[in-house]
Amino acid sequence: MPHLTALSPSAAAADWLHQRQHDMESALSHWVAPQAPADLQATMRYAVLDGGKRLRPLLVLASHEAVMQQHPQLAASQVAVWHDTALRAACAVELIHAYSLVHDDMPCMDNDQMRRGKPTTHVQFGEAAALLAGDAMQALAFELLTPLAEETGTPESDLTPPATQAALCAILARAAGHRGMAGGQAIDLAHVGKRMTQAALQHMHTLKTGALLQASVRMGCHCAPHANAHPDPRLLAALVQYGDAIGLAFQVVDDVLDATADSATLGKTAGKDAANDKPTYVSLMGIEAAQAYATQLHQQAMQALEQTGLPDTRILVALADMVIQRRY
Repeated sequence: MPHLTALSPSAAAADWLHQRQHDMESALSHWVAPQAPADLQATMRYAVLDGGKRLRPLLVLASHEAVMQQHPQLAASQVAVWHDTALRAACAVELIHAYSLVHDDMPCMDNDQMRRGKPTTHVQFGEAAALLAGDAMQALAFELLTPLAEETGTPESDLTPPATQAALCAILARAAGHRGMAGGQAIDLAHVGKRMTQAALQHMHTLKTGALLQASVRMGCHCAPHANAHPDPRLLAALVQYGDAIGLAFQVVDDVLDATADSATLGKTAGKDAANDKPTYVSLMGIEAAQAYATQLHQQAMQALEQTGLPDTRILVALADMVIQRRY
């Protein structure tokens, strides 16, 4: 783990991002479907490996590491248990995100041909294979959150505590289901070609995009020793406010990029929202107002971090900056 106090904020963030992205790729490569039938394994790995910003898993790991600063006297063996817990949670979030992209890109949804700079999964492998791979990735996410001693070869004492496993599963399920990502997508599909108020648009994106980003921060907070597996309510509330703000900011920036960037830069088809007559922050507010709103949300995220009381939140600050400054 990088020693943050020895680095300037920018150097610490760059070093941390590089190392954690490497950790994520290694973990996903190790855990994604080694025992699956060959065709299914190939489709799953195509969908989740070697692409994407990894923002959601990075938020899990950043939140985890920030909260672990409250436990400097923890034994090395216990630090390792909680690090493994956080890495599993990070991979689980990315698997849910990747499965949602596979399904969203299919002809029955958004009918997209390019994702992360390469053909979408259904274009590459066919619709049936893509659908099945998405289903399998969703299930694998929850497998990772509930490791078994006999499968991992790890003593029970070195596994994630059962209460934490249950909490992580509950957070992720709610963020992915009807009260989160799937619910937001249903609202989105129902409003193609229809006008929405800013409040209705914000509600849709709070579910569709924001719920999983907020859950990432929440899950990272749970990946640390807490009394009865429950984090301090004030700390958790502040981190949730941070996650809510950057979750919404991510979507606002996404709408701006869809209207202003080209397909090569985005790694996906540009201008799809306008072509499909979907309501967006740009169509509702205009580009300049949407950019200003993203900046306002970033400021809200910074204010929330100040309320956490954590000694070092520079990585969480850097991830919020990345959301606002991204170009793809």
